[in-house]
Amino acid sequence: MANSNKNGIASTNISALHCIDLSSPDIHTSVSLLKKACLDSGFFYVVNHKISQEFTDEVFAQSKKLFDLPLEEKMKLLRNEKHRGYTPVLDEHLDAVNQINGDYKEGYYIGVEALEDDPDAQRPFYGSNVWPTAGILPGWRETMEKYHQEALEVTKAVSRLIALALDLDADFFGQPEFLGKPIGTLRLLHYEGKLSDPSTGIFGAGAHTDYGLITLLATDDVCGLQICKDKDAKPQIWEYVPPLKGAFVVNLGDMLERWSNGIFRSTLHRVLGNGQERYSIAYFVEPSHDCLVECLATCQSKDNPPRYPPIKCETYLLQRYKDTHVDLCSYK
Repeated sequence: MANSNKNGIASTNISALHCIDLSSPDIHTSVSLLKKACLDSGFFYVVNHKISQEFTDEVFAQSKKLFDLPLEEKMKLLRNEKHRGYTPVLDEHLDAVNQINGDYKEGYYIGVEALEDDPDAQRPFYGSNVWPTAGILPGWRETMEKYHQEALEVTKAVSRLIALALDLDADFFGQPEFLGKPIGTLRLLHYEGKLSDPSTGIFGAGAHTDYGLITLLATDDVCGLQICKDKDAKPQIWEYVPPLKGAFVVNLGDMLERWSNGIFRSTLHRVLGNGQERYSIAYFVEPSHDCLVECLATCQSKDNPPRYPPIKCETYLLQRYKDTHVDLCSYK
C-alpha cells in the first residue's frame, strides 16, 4: 500500500523533481541536472536564487491583504483591456473541454509598467497597471514592483543554464532581441477552499501548458499543483509537485518547446483544491515583442529538421491567448 502524507496524497503520486542550486560553482552539474529535467518534464526546483525568504513572505502577506478585501473593492480593480488587475473566481477556463465551470481561483495581473507617452504602451502586453490606492493597501505597489524586478533576475539566471543545456552561449537569451525588453507578467493567485473533483469537472485550475518561455512559481505550504508527463496516455497519470520551502518551481512554456524543436518539454499541469485555502505567485516571462522564435541551430539536423515555422513573439502570444480563451480580443 502506498504511503500517504498529511494531505492524504499517496507517495507514489508525488513527482521527484531535480533541484538546481543557482549559487553552485559547479556549473557542469547544474546544467546536467537542468537538462535532464527539461528532457523529462520541463519542471524543476531552483534554490539559492537571491530572493530572501523574508521578502517572499512579505509578498505573500501583501497578496493575502489584497484578496482579503471585500469583493466590491476588488471589483473596482477589475482587469483592464491590457489584462492588468483583478480576475474573479470562475473568470478563467483553462481546460474548456473537461471543466464544467471556470477555475476556482481569483487572481491579480501585474505586467511591465509603460506610461501612456511611452511608444511601447500601445503594444499588447505592455501598458499601465491597475494599482490599489495607497490608502487601502499602503506599500503594496512598491512591494510588487520590487518582486517583479527580482523575479526577472532569477529568470535571467535560469535562462543562462537553459542556454548552456541547449549547447548555446550562456548569454544567448540575454541578447537585446530576446530578454532585452522582455514581457514579464506577475500573477498573484488565491485558491478558495473548494474541493476539486476531476471526475465531475471541478478544478482549482484546469489542465494546461504555459505558452511562454519560462514560468517561476512560488507557493505556500499547501499542496495542489499536479503535472502529467504524458498528455496522450490513457488514462493520464498525474503527479503532485510538493511545495519546497524557499524554492521556486520552474517550468518551461510552449515557446521554449517550439524554440528547441520539441526537444525540451512543456508539460501539462493543473491545480486540485483539497479543501484548504492556497496562495501562489506565478511569474511568466516571454522575450521581446519583435523577437523571432525559430528553431535553434543546435536543435536541428538533416534527420531532425525544424518542426515549426518562424513566428514573431507578439504574434505567437496573441494567437495562444485567443486559443486558450483568455480575453485579449481587443488586440486583433
